[in-house]
Amino acid sequence: MTPVDAPSHRPKGARRAAARDALIESRLTPNAISLTGLVLNLAGAVLILERLFVLGALAFIIGSIMDTLDGRYSRMSGKGTQFGAFLDSTLDRIEEGVVLAAVCWHFAEQGDEVPAVACLLVVLGSLMVSYTRARAEALGVECKVGIATRPVRVVILSIGLLFAEGELIADVNLLPAAIYVMVGLTAFTVVQRVWHVRGQLI
Repeated sequence: MTPVDAPSHRPKGARRAAARDALIESRLTPNAISLTGLVLNLAGAVLILERLFVLGALAFIIGSIMDTLDGRYSRMSGKGTQFGAFLDSTLDRIEEGVVLAAVCWHFAEQGDEVPAVACLLVVLGSLMVSYTRARAEALGVECKVGIATRPVRVVILSIGLLFAEGELIADVNLLPAAIYVMVGLTAFTVVQRVWHVRGQLI
């Protein structure tokens, strides 16, 4: 009997490892991924201003995914720098603020004053969620507690954009509700973090 030839293709694990190694050896940098996320979020903001909410949501979602990939790629590839970490955090705040500003502008154009003001409160709440963690860690206290982390905020806002102004489902508009939920959760998270840090330092 003739021996059975081994399959010519490599196992999935080997193919993934080869693809990962090729990616690491490429010229791709974590900063390039971060800047791509910025461009996508800016595009999302423009699409929201044009009332193309589903397309805006997709750009926002993909851009936000890029924001999570840059950190992982930085650790995996060893190409990360201190400046890259600083740039990543800074761009995250800019991207979220730009998209929320576009949503606020949309509400203002429609004469919807309450959700427009709520958007401003979400921007403030999001900044405070990030600031409380950064300030706590500067004091040597780990502060990752809280509900309204960046991924949670991205999910809530994405749902609101996908189902805004009846684009996917007629007569369904979840964007104001998403903004109101984010106001409550960011405020609660700030309180959670302040209370956590108080417990660690007092």
